[in-house]
Amino acid sequence: MELKTALEHAVGVLTSRDVASPRLAAEVLLMHALECDRAHLYGHPERVLTPDEMNEYHSFVHERAGGKPTQYITGHQEFWGMDFLVSEAVLIPRPETEHSVQAVLELARADSSIKKIVDVGTGSGCIALALAEELPDREIHASDISEVALAIARDNAERFGLDRVQFRGADLLSDARPGSYDLVVSNPPYVGKNEPDKVQRIVRDWEPEVAVFGGATGLEIYERLIPQAMTTLRPGGWLVMEIGYSIEQPIRDLLRSWSEVQIKPDLQGIPRVAIARRT
Repeated sequence: MELKTALEHAVGVLTSRDVASPRLAAEVLLMHALECDRAHLYGHPERVLTPDEMNEYHSFVHERAGGKPTQYITGHQEFWGMDFLVSEAVLIPRPETEHSVQAVLELARADSSIKKIVDVGTGSGCIALALAEELPDREIHASDISEVALAIARDNAERFGLDRVQFRGADLLSDARPGSYDLVVSNPPYVGKNEPDKVQRIVRDWEPEVAVFGGATGLEIYERLIPQAMTTLRPGGWLVMEIGYSIEQPIRDLLRSWSEVQIKPDLQGIPRVAIARRT
């Protein structure tokens, strides 16, 4: 089968299964199967795929039609211009989380006393490694309760040549010494188990539950993380957290004893990043 025909057939299959952005998914999966770029796809539409290439592409399309996210099929996701390895053990990095990275960079570049930063619940390592790439003169730490996730984060660190990032297994900041950090950043799970309709079915079915659901109400992780951060940060240190669109007021309430509290919106105007300073 010619490349163009295989691509159009895949688009039809994915469209019939109501897959989001079917053409994009079909292209990405074909590029993955052929180990080529998009220019090759459209520069060689007449190329005849080998039986092995066809079988592999058919397998990928079948998985995507069955609901599996494209990123978990290819094992890759771009974040902050970096190509991260991902698996079903970690949350797929999303563009919205780049707002947290940007918030940390603004604080760090304005305050040279921010020397030691920790990313809590690092998953694939996307926040910690993006910060390490941008802030080569700062000490970056990252923790996660999942050893499988940490293995992926370490693989990504090696992939980017950022082995200086220090990873460790921990339940939030439970093992951190008082006053040991200048800035804490986190993208904690913020969907409540009693409100699963807040996330798409593909997220509920495929992404790790521990990285999506933050207890019954979605606030439970924040209720633990914020007091821990108060202890772990040195006086004047900063806390940066991604939040869900419906929990701005509860987060403000949890940050009552902090100073310089602000909530920054994403590009759609949705409350996305909570920033606060330890008094």
